[in-house]
Amino acid sequence: MTPYSHTQAGIYSRTTFGALFVLVLAVAFYLGPGDSKAAWIFGGMAAFMLLGLLLFHSLTVEVLRGNLRIRFGIGLIRRQFRVKDIESAEVVRNRWWYGWGIKLTPYGWLFSVSGLDAVQVKLRNGRQYRIGSDEPDALAAAINSAMPRR
Repeated sequence: MTPYSHTQAGIYSRTTFGALFVLVLAVAFYLGPGDSKAAWIFGGMAAFMLLGLLLFHSLTVEVLRGNLRIRFGIGLIRRQFRVKDIESAEVVRNRWWYGWGIKLTPYGWLFSVSGLDAVQVKLRNGRQYRIGSDEPDALAAAINSAMPRR
């Protein structure tokens, strides 16, 4: 088994959170001299946008030492699966309305930051997860090669 590690940039989350952060911060500075309460509210909103940017600016996926690890942004949001608990992994395409982030879809939980391509991971306990990736074939191959042969 060859270790796999890849970080996908969250282009849409970076653009959205970044633009909103700049816009809301500009409004906070603009209102600051005349209305300190509004400036504090918009400043808090800017801090919230910055937090979103830090948490969801990228998605790192690793297949390493018998584990499949998923980590968003700076790593506060993460999920890990033991490879021996995985029944199958296959390349799939998400519907555009599933969006990005962490969501429950008809096919299980989705972890994604950009694009529609993903890998559907089915666990032996029946749970399913979709992991967004800009290189789904390589990710599925890494997971399948790490799975124990039965």
